[in-house]
Amino acid sequence: MKVILGLSGGVDSSVALKLLKDQGYDVEAMFMRNWDSATNNDILGNPDIDDDVCPQEKDYQDAVKVAEELGVKINRIDFIEEYWNTVFKYFLDEYKSGRTPNPDIMCNKYIKFNAFLHHAENLGADYIAMGHYARVRHEKDKSYLLRGVDSNKDQTYFLSQISQKQLRKSLFPIGHLTKPEVRKIAHDANLYTAEKKDSTGICFIGERNFKDFLKNYLPAKPGKMVTLDGKVIGTHDGLMYYTIGQRKGLGIGGSNEYKNDAWFVCGKNLEKNELIVGQGHDSEYLLSNKCYASSLNWITDKPDENKKYTAKFRYRQADIDIKLEFIDDDHMVVYYDNVRAVTPGQAVVIYDGEVCLGGGIIDTVYFNEEKRMY
Repeated sequence: MKVILGLSGGVDSSVALKLLKDQGYDVEAMFMRNWDSATNNDILGNPDIDDDVCPQEKDYQDAVKVAEELGVKINRIDFIEEYWNTVFKYFLDEYKSGRTPNPDIMCNKYIKFNAFLHHAENLGADYIAMGHYARVRHEKDKSYLLRGVDSNKDQTYFLSQISQKQLRKSLFPIGHLTKPEVRKIAHDANLYTAEKKDSTGICFIGERNFKDFLKNYLPAKPGKMVTLDGKVIGTHDGLMYYTIGQRKGLGIGGSNEYKNDAWFVCGKNLEKNELIVGQGHDSEYLLSNKCYASSLNWITDKPDENKKYTAKFRYRQADIDIKLEFIDDDHMVVYYDNVRAVTPGQAVVIYDGEVCLGGGIIDTVYFNEEKRMY
């Protein structure tokens, strides 16, 4: 059984590679190169963009060292154009519309489990494997995506848009492990990446100053920062730089007119280019109890409207009890008790116990039938 694993140069995929080899698979590694500043700037038609070089070359060298340590062949493939067309353009378009996208979800859907899968199959792979904290249960006719055992690292939220066909061809070798257990395996095997820190940047783009990076591709439009009752209290750098519920970076100083409670982003008015802010972490304006979602994707079975499920509206959020109502095959309403900062552009991911059913992308948010301005 031939398996090709996506080796990123990090500790998780390194341990996944070791486990596959130990289990007797005919395994190869493949490193994906999906971002190149010069190439992407040419696509955009602006070769003068000042964009730092992504550290993918260092990651590649780390991946090569791990593959050599384990005696595994490593392939290298460029998906730069595919990443730009299916992930990064989506990322920019969402920000242009005032929403907050999740590029990692689209990266999994279109790159890691699509472009990668097709290339791996051309190399004769029966399965692909990734170092995600998730599990898969393959049955005769269906496969089920299960939460990772480590609840703090579970990545099924980011896998919610993959298809049944993609899941049928996938393995997740470390999904039954916790992060400390993965680190221990790496140390015991003396893997080169055993102490390498986890990456936290945008998928394949890396860690960088978000504002500086984004302004290279989207022109900033500064505007007024206003309170919930419309009083101007400051200025913002551009609506795309802020997300619902954000506290840091607002730059609102003390005032005798307002309480000392912290300020939070409560909404955006795209027509007026205004950022709406309010005081208090639990401000009622940050709460909602209904949202509409589209781009629905069900990995195994479509949920039953008459059954209760749980959902996550953001990564690492505690499960929320929900009820679903389907408008059509691509649109649904999600009902829930008051939840803070449910944000358009983010995913709502539905769970039936340990099984991740899939989900959709949040379009609009309501509180007691009042549409929130985000």
